[in-house]
Amino acid sequence: MAKVSGGALDKGREVFLEEASDLLERLEESLLELEGDPSNLELVGAVFRALHTIKGSGAMFGFERVSSFTHQVETVFDKVREGSLAVTPELIDVTLRARDVIRRLLDAELTGRVGTIEGEEEVLAVLGELSGGGAGAGEEGQDPSQAPGHDSDGSSMPATYRIRFRPHPGLFATGTNPIGLLDELRGLGDCAVVALTDSIPPLSEMDAEACYVGWDIVITTDRGENAVRDVFIFVEDDCDLTIQEIAVYGLEEEVGPRRLGEILVEKGDVAPGAVEEVLERRKKIGELLVEEGKVSAAKVQSALVEQEHVRRMSKKLRGTSSIRVALPKLDTLINLVGELVTVQARLSRLASDRRDPQLASIAEEVERLTADLRDNAMSIRMLPIGSTFSKLKRLVRDLARELGKEVALETEGAETELDKTVIEKLNDPLVHLIRNAVDHGIEPPELREAAGKPREGKIRLSALYAGADVLIRISDDGAGIDAEKVLAKAVEKGLIAPDASPSEKEIFDFLFAPGFSTAGKVTSVSGRGVGMDVVKTNIEAMRGVIEVESRKGSGTTVTIRLPMTLAIIEGLLANVGGENYVLPLSAVEECLEFPASELAKGNGRRILNVRGEAVPYLFLREVFDIAGPAPPVQQVVITDVGGAKFGLVVDEVVGSHQTVIKSLGAACREIRELTGATILGDGTVALIVDPSGIAAACASRN
Repeated sequence: MAKVSGGALDKGREVFLEEASDLLERLEESLLELEGDPSNLELVGAVFRALHTIKGSGAMFGFERVSSFTHQVETVFDKVREGSLAVTPELIDVTLRARDVIRRLLDAELTGRVGTIEGEEEVLAVLGELSGGGAGAGEEGQDPSQAPGHDSDGSSMPATYRIRFRPHPGLFATGTNPIGLLDELRGLGDCAVVALTDSIPPLSEMDAEACYVGWDIVITTDRGENAVRDVFIFVEDDCDLTIQEIAVYGLEEEVGPRRLGEILVEKGDVAPGAVEEVLERRKKIGELLVEEGKVSAAKVQSALVEQEHVRRMSKKLRGTSSIRVALPKLDTLINLVGELVTVQARLSRLASDRRDPQLASIAEEVERLTADLRDNAMSIRMLPIGSTFSKLKRLVRDLARELGKEVALETEGAETELDKTVIEKLNDPLVHLIRNAVDHGIEPPELREAAGKPREGKIRLSALYAGADVLIRISDDGAGIDAEKVLAKAVEKGLIAPDASPSEKEIFDFLFAPGFSTAGKVTSVSGRGVGMDVVKTNIEAMRGVIEVESRKGSGTTVTIRLPMTLAIIEGLLANVGGENYVLPLSAVEECLEFPASELAKGNGRRILNVRGEAVPYLFLREVFDIAGPAPPVQQVVITDVGGAKFGLVVDEVVGSHQTVIKSLGAACREIRELTGATILGDGTVALIVDPSGIAAACASRN
């Protein structure tokens, strides 16, 4: 394959950088898994392939330093694949550090920075010690493009080869077993084998010591054609052998499976005229060719196997089922969909006012299509949270080593999907919470043993759906939180009166106060009282809620509730004093008529009896200080706030509404009762209410 040149080079570099980032993530995941299962050859192969691809593609697009360094690391793991080097904690540790160096090398080559990269020389020195004689022993100065698995132009892309192996009848007399050769081929890559039995004579004419069977093989490998030919090096004089490259997978080419007739003609099994002759009939070409006696059934089967192999490998190696889209383009799409939702609401309002059946029909169709477009556009932005979980495994591993602790991170629900924006904003809070769990939560191994616990602490990170929200929990089996110690610190800092009797939940809420810390000493990890308040601020900025539960000596659980998306939500439109408000439909439990008897009580107690359950409530008029008389009949919207029911009394519930969330701006950032605004179909603005924010604001005022 020729090197990429001209205007395609810059585009190729962009593609390589994106793929390299994905490969480095997969490399880290595979290394962490391999640390727990050192004998897993599949994981060893995954590590080697990631390094091999980074090296080859890096050389192709001019990242020479990346390619050269990665080649040294790959050489060590090639020894692991061969069984001459064992997987040890030291090897995993240095390879993880090498992964970080590769990341820094990519950044350096992009910015044109020269000189030694942090950790580069140390990593190579350790790799040399582990492999016995240098990571690149015997290969110093070797061009990465000439390393095994590369073509002469530096590519490391897999290629597919067609092999026809016809042993001479006397092959067995040389002591050769063809099955061993086929097994050796399978070790080079993904391989499909079909036996050719058309030369087997009748039983009466058969020589029991002769070989009559041949084989057609299709193999996809990144080891190059020479490696394939080397398999047959000792039998070349005792067989008819053809090896032909039929597909190369690269950035420039669109390789797909060819038709059956083309494959048979290319292999020389049938004449082109015979194919054209049978194409005029309706039966499958393979059946017709066999019926006409123009080709054997075994050779048709061989061609079918090759066709399917190329199709499967094309899909596997080139990932044609997905494309990469720049995030700004995706953001623009979401913004346009949001504007379309607003226009659709105006159209529906106009159709309702005009009472025109044709216009109403069009409006209904546009509403349906807009809803489908909205759901599909939002689903494009949804990503599994597992990518964030994987990064945290490395964090736990390195931090536990730094602190001299034994900690294992278990994850659950990695397939749970969240909006890409939410995942990006969630990363920092999760990192801080995990660091706290390792530093403050999990005790040193000796203390855990003394308390009757296993030496290794467990941190469990899970995600699950809860209606339109996602619950993320970080649990540990560590020392837990001393509520009395937290309360004493809160009194000392003047956050609460000395004679107050707060609940346990209220005590744990002090942990999120700015500058609050119960750590006895400041470390490089924590203890300065900076972080938990930022965590809460970031979570609330995403319309989320964070709660802490803990038992001293048993562990701590932090629960984060987040909406799946921050752009468009289903809302419940309500009216108060002529003003419109939207409540997130995911938080709404039910809507009831507000009992007139509640107004007549006048005892100041705002507790509603809902089928025997006591539900506190507030008047939205009072929350937002709306003047004017209330209507004689009001309604109450029962919402779910942190697992507890809470009522909001409104003048009228209008109905459901697709809500495009618009920011209120920096001036309104401190208003906890609101999360944004939206534009209704008539062009007016409606404020989006946050029930949990209203409950929290009222509680703090009381």
